[in-house]
Amino acid sequence: MHQPEAQPRASLYFDYRVHPAWLPSAHEVEEEVQVAIVGGGPIGLALALDLARHGVRCVLLEAERQVSEGSRAIVFTRRSMEILHQLGVAGRVAAKGLPWRYGNSYYRGRRVFRMAVPHDADQRFLPMTNLQQPYLERYLAEALGQSPHAELRWGNRVSAIAQDEDGVRLTVETPAGDYALRAQWVAAADGARSTLRQLLGLKMEGTAYEGRFVIADIRAELDLPTERLAFFDPPWNPGNTVLMHREPDGIWRVDYQLPPGETAEEALAPAALRSRIDAALALVGAAGQQWELDWCSVYSARAMTLPDYLHGRVAFVGDAAHLLPIFGVRGANTGFQDAHDLAWKLALELRGCAGPGLLPSYSQERVAAAREIIDEAGKSTRFMTPPSPGYRLLRDAVLSLALSEEFVRPLLHWRTSRAHDYAASALNCVGDDDALFEAGPGHGAPCTDLRLGGDAFLLDHLGPAFQLLYFGAGPTPEVLACMASFRQRGVPLRLLLVERSGVNGAVEADQILPDSEGRLRQHFGVTVDGAAYLLRPDQHVCARWLTLSADRLEAALNAALGHSNRSFTS
Repeated sequence: MHQPEAQPRASLYFDYRVHPAWLPSAHEVEEEVQVAIVGGGPIGLALALDLARHGVRCVLLEAERQVSEGSRAIVFTRRSMEILHQLGVAGRVAAKGLPWRYGNSYYRGRRVFRMAVPHDADQRFLPMTNLQQPYLERYLAEALGQSPHAELRWGNRVSAIAQDEDGVRLTVETPAGDYALRAQWVAAADGARSTLRQLLGLKMEGTAYEGRFVIADIRAELDLPTERLAFFDPPWNPGNTVLMHREPDGIWRVDYQLPPGETAEEALAPAALRSRIDAALALVGAAGQQWELDWCSVYSARAMTLPDYLHGRVAFVGDAAHLLPIFGVRGANTGFQDAHDLAWKLALELRGCAGPGLLPSYSQERVAAAREIIDEAGKSTRFMTPPSPGYRLLRDAVLSLALSEEFVRPLLHWRTSRAHDYAASALNCVGDDDALFEAGPGHGAPCTDLRLGGDAFLLDHLGPAFQLLYFGAGPTPEVLACMASFRQRGVPLRLLLVERSGVNGAVEADQILPDSEGRLRQHFGVTVDGAAYLLRPDQHVCARWLTLSADRLEAALNAALGHSNRSFTS
């Protein structure tokens, strides 16, 4: 019988709440749900909210009765904030979190590189936002509690799984005994030690690096801006790296690499923690600063992925699908993109609108993204934690040169996480005018959340549907009839007219976007009336035209729904 911890976790800043366990004896167990999500971390919660936006009935099973312990994932990228905005929680994250865009690298007491992540006034969110994971999980769980389509069951642990052609049967343990839950589909969002991955006997591919880090949250009064701090080869930790991030509530995150052979028990001993955190504070001019420990753990860098994220009727997301180094804020941020990609495809599959290639494209797109990230993260990880004497010699040479040579310093760039570009996706249209555009987002690119004026942004007008952005007075009657035929088949499809005047009476549209200054046209590289973009429900471009006909729109929508026979290339 499953008995999760019933005492609130201790914290210097976060008020942990223990939720009542969902007990089968107190509820009527449904015979079948559309989607069961295993794992109530940030990715599982985000997926449940995203599915609910598409009207999918889902149940989320979380083994614990409270949100996670410690800061864990603390840095959320602009793209993650855009996804969280669509889920209804970005406002709370932005209000509590600390935005930033600068990163600093130090060597021998000198700053040798300052990174500035690009940002302009037309973007809603700064490139990065720092917030401890427990806050984000609380915001997501509270939003989920307001959804009529989703249910969060605390204290429910999956212990067995069986699947057939029609669905999946889960055995779920609770404090009051076991019950069986059947779902048409299951999403495994149960983290790095995924139970479902183990139950299905799946193995990841990739590299586990030898370097290990202590992660410590401390409360300290430091008069420093919200910027990433990286210290290479400090005197007290020779050859290794120390990272520092400011968090809300006067908390600082300190990550420092351990010498080879030191065990986790030795590293987390109070005396070891005290001496090393004191030394880390001295690096920022705070020698002798008083501090309190909130939470600590040991982290090992890994760059691994499942080769396929779909196994029968089980889809893997987040750390259950891949394990990525923290350098470059890739873990949770990549997981949010997994969830955003899977949600609309699974919703259309359940609605009966998907072609045979739609769900497989989830695995194809996201495995390709993970492999690209692993390649980038591997470069950062080898620089942070050199795996051999040769790598260490090269790293140290770069650092030494960076003291005096400007051209070497960009090599210290930590390759920040970014939104993946699905340029090679089989869902992109092959017969459109993508190659004829001289500017604007191309095939597979995510649509930027462009400021439309004041506090209005483009993503505020893009709902959980395909979006046809038409630049001009409106498409032809034949195009409108094509749209109507897809809607009759259950495909969510909206027409947005980008009008210079903001007024249109000829064509009935779902939304009219005023563009009197031509900013939208400039952003999308549109120079003629009649141009159009087709955006997927996750806002990635799948087709664009200089001129649009009904036949061209039909071909693009069929491809985007997975009816194309074109194979995916990475």
